[in-house]
Amino acid sequence: MSETVVDPRAIVDREAQLGEGTYVGPFCVVPAGVIVGDRSRLESHVALGRGTTLGPDNVVSPMASLGGPPQDLKYAGEDTGLRIGARNRIREFVTMNRGTASGGGTTQVGDDNLFMAYAHVAHDCRVGNRTIFANAATLAGHVDVGNDATIGAFSGVHQFTRVAQNAFIGGYSVVTQDAMPWVMTVGNRATSHGLNLVGLKRKGVPPETIAALKRCYVTLFRSKLSLDDAIRAVEAEQNDVEEVNYFLEFVRSSQRGVCR
Repeated sequence: MSETVVDPRAIVDREAQLGEGTYVGPFCVVPAGVIVGDRSRLESHVALGRGTTLGPDNVVSPMASLGGPPQDLKYAGEDTGLRIGARNRIREFVTMNRGTASGGGTTQVGDDNLFMAYAHVAHDCRVGNRTIFANAATLAGHVDVGNDATIGAFSGVHQFTRVAQNAFIGGYSVVTQDAMPWVMTVGNRATSHGLNLVGLKRKGVPPETIAALKRCYVTLFRSKLSLDDAIRAVEAEQNDVEEVNYFLEFVRSSQRGVCR
């Protein structure tokens, strides 16, 4: 059984829960009600807010602030929370806010994510697994980010927008509509720039699946068909490819529209 270590210069409330083998470095603040999972590390100067839960094996770098109150004028001190999964790497000056009562009450972050310095996750966001947030990538409130998505440095994502699984948002982008799966979304305002072929190949996606996604993308956004007619055309041709079906469902279910 590994030992839990708390630096004497840290402030840890008696009612905070620290798992086995956790490390709390100097000048960290861990208030009552916070849960830190087994083997997680708070390196130094980390501030955790009430209602924050960290799963096992997370590493939080200096000056990160996790679970602070939401930056929402409607927030009136309600008991809300931030839930972070396992094995995340949270670098310097990252900020994540807890949820709001009107937005479901909880901001959620999954497993195995990398948040580079100065990244921000606002209230009521839901972030999946294995995502990469480059330096200063910023989510406004109520944003959903799918598994394996990448958000480039200094990019901002508008509130109530979705970032699909395997989406790639280029640096310095302003995303005001949904970012599609496997597509490179870049610019201010962001538009789509075709499939991320390099990313697809690196992930080992079979050539026949890549070809099906290419046909799907071209039919939806490069043909002269209306979007509804284009969706029906793709469904008629390629309804047995899981990735294509997800692409179609993502576009069909968009409330804000997708980055065309």
